[in-house]
Amino acid sequence: MGIVGDSLDRAGQAHSTRPIPKSAGAQMRYLVKQEKSTRAVAALLGVSQRTVERYVRDQIRHPKPALAGRIEAEVRRRWQPLVRKRARAQAATTTGLVVETRARFGFTAAPGTTDDGRMRRITQHLPAALAGRLLAAHEAGAAEAQLQQLAAQGLQEAYFKDGGGRARGLVVEFTDIDYIDIEF
Repeated sequence: MGIVGDSLDRAGQAHSTRPIPKSAGAQMRYLVKQEKSTRAVAALLGVSQRTVERYVRDQIRHPKPALAGRIEAEVRRRWQPLVRKRARAQAATTTGLVVETRARFGFTAAPGTTDDGRMRRITQHLPAALAGRLLAAHEAGAAEAQLQQLAAQGLQEAYFKDGGGRARGLVVEFTDIDYIDIEF
């Protein structure tokens, strides 16, 4: 995915009621249970089916760092989906999102009032209506460009236009994203 999509994924993964399994064997057993076969897990992780079976039986206990990272990432991606879904629904309907970003913001407005883009660090709460659009697009599998556009519209409305209280004709350009961190 892209920078905004990955940030939304991390925000969802931060909501869990229990920690993920610690050992490689327990993590591998969880993946096998989720995927229903050792062959599917092997294909997912890029290892042999026999290697997966050895981890499941605890014959191998310590994976190499690269494999350990892939295993943990796949477990986190699948861990407690209902808890994450509930947190997303709450953010989309009541609480909204908090967006922290460092990016280049430029403006297009009425003639004579344009401002050249410059790097800004912004931390802003997006209300539930704006957050709901962003989360719905991410869940529907929107492209990264569309997610960036929705994030820009959300920041435009909440931060630059102050909820519609000022700068009525302002259009914000959101480019050169250094980082973006989203929390539910």
